Amino acid sequence: VSDMKRDLLTILDLSTAEILQLVQRAQELKAEQRRGGHSKPLAGKTLALIFEKPSTRTRVSFEAGIAQLGGSSIYLGRNDSQLSRNEPIADTARVLSRYVDGIVIRTFGQEIVEEMARHATIPVINGLTNEHHPCQVLSDLLTVQERFGRLTDLKIAWVGDGNNMANSWITAALRLDFSLYLACPPGYEPDAKLLALAAPASRRIYLTNDPILA
Repeated sequence: VSDMKRDLLTILDLSTAEILQLVQRAQELKAEQRRGGHSKPLAGKTLALIFEKPSTRTRVSFEAGIAQLGGSSIYLGRNDSQLSRNEPIADTARVLSRYVDGIVIRTFGQEIVEEMARHATIPVINGLTNEHHPCQVLSDLLTVQERFGRLTDLKIAWVGDGNNMANSWITAALRLDFSLYLACPPGYEPDAKLLALAAPASRRIYLTNDPILA
């Protein structure tokens, strides 16, 4: 197994510098695509998409993205793999590692993507779990960068359930220098363990039940 094998299970798997580099690279590729560019850095690479939850945007984003970069994808829905017949996640991870170059998995519990990553010898990307959605918040950060020209010295407000996206914004705030105000209904707060982890940065991460205050 290569020592360089990296997974993206939450934003905390990336350093501040890596997040900024990814957003910058995304801007460059987006601009190149709009100019009709034909850069193919993923030529010859194949990505497996394991989607135990249905999706429109995430699936199309990954399939279109790898195709535009010269690679190909294999979509495996809920009933398209032996996981539907209770094959162990570890076995699926080992088998796919022999055929493809990366795995995107969209599933339920975070522990599923963590187990997939433990047993795969290729990169595993979290395409959504109940707890985290790192690719979505990276896309949101790209939008913020395009709109404001920076990812620092900003105030971001989240209004809604303390769901996987709220959790992902918390992890982004832990890595980047912006203030995050979360307004969540009582009983729908973000993950308690993640809030405890964010406690030392409490001057930048605020939680309230009042959307007007946020």
